[in-house]
Amino acid sequence: MASVLSNTRAGASAGPAREAPVMGRLPRHLSGREMALFTGVGQRLELGSGRAVFRRGEYGRSMFVIESGRVLLEFAGDLPDKLIGPDEYFGELALFVGNHARSGSALASEACVVYVIEPDVFEELLRREPLQMAQFMLRSFTYLVASEQQLIANYKRRNEDLMQTLDSLRQTRDQLQLARRQVCTDDLTGLANRRGLYQFLENAAEVRDRNRQFGLLLIDVDHFKQINDRSGHLVGDEVLRAIASEVQEAAGATDLPCRLGGDEFALLSQVGDQRELTERALRITEGVRQLRFPKSAPELTVSVSVGGGLCRDDDEWSVWYSEADCALYHVKGSGGDGAHVMS
Repeated sequence: MASVLSNTRAGASAGPAREAPVMGRLPRHLSGREMALFTGVGQRLELGSGRAVFRRGEYGRSMFVIESGRVLLEFAGDLPDKLIGPDEYFGELALFVGNHARSGSALASEACVVYVIEPDVFEELLRREPLQMAQFMLRSFTYLVASEQQLIANYKRRNEDLMQTLDSLRQTRDQLQLARRQVCTDDLTGLANRRGLYQFLENAAEVRDRNRQFGLLLIDVDHFKQINDRSGHLVGDEVLRAIASEVQEAAGATDLPCRLGGDEFALLSQVGDQRELTERALRITEGVRQLRFPKSAPELTVSVSVGGGLCRDDDEWSVWYSEADCALYHVKGSGGDGAHVMS
């Protein structure tokens, strides 16, 4: 239904004598006296069902009084929606502060009649009926303050809920990252395990420096079974951790030191040439020779055999490993405690 706007100021009656306040009146409910005053000066507006009085975010300066029908106030989740009816009012904040962005939308939920109260006519009422309007304004301000406090409380609660959700997500993310690291990490030495190595290989092409190439070193502890048999498995574990530290020390920032299992380690390194890879292999063998275990095994000395080779880009891991393994067994066949890098 189209809006019908008519001015009813002319000839409007001031209504009956001032009535006593109604105790327990709903915050938006107007007394008979207040209704008579507002409808006597406001502009009458007929609205069909579904028609918007105003939308959230629109600027306005008017208040509205409902004579018949119902209006739905929607606050987009900031506050609970409200369905108000005859002798109730809405939009008063815009009237009091002027040119205010509406905090919600007002929609006619059925055919209704409302009166538009503009600032100038409200000022006229304030001059004519100062006590009545002062009581109305006090009640309205009390309601507005309570609504704003509720809105602030809702925002605070929503912010707290959001912070809890974010904390929960961060904890879940950290737990997943920790679980992923644990799955890819050797428990004894803290180096990457085979799963960590394979994960690294999946992204190897992306992390490799274009001016360098991968080189693979395989490190095997000499006579490790004898160490376990003579000194015990606790000493054997200590030896493995110490050798892991030497492999880690020889690794560059973009290299991957790992424990393949048992007493076998590997270092996948980015190098410029065979000489650089050989230097890393010799650094490992020399570092291991200097290891001592004064508390647990004072007489124990340890050595490793290291074999390696440069990795061709068009070959797979199995080829890299096979060639490095051949170099390793060359060292083993020569008595161990040395390094050999294939050209």
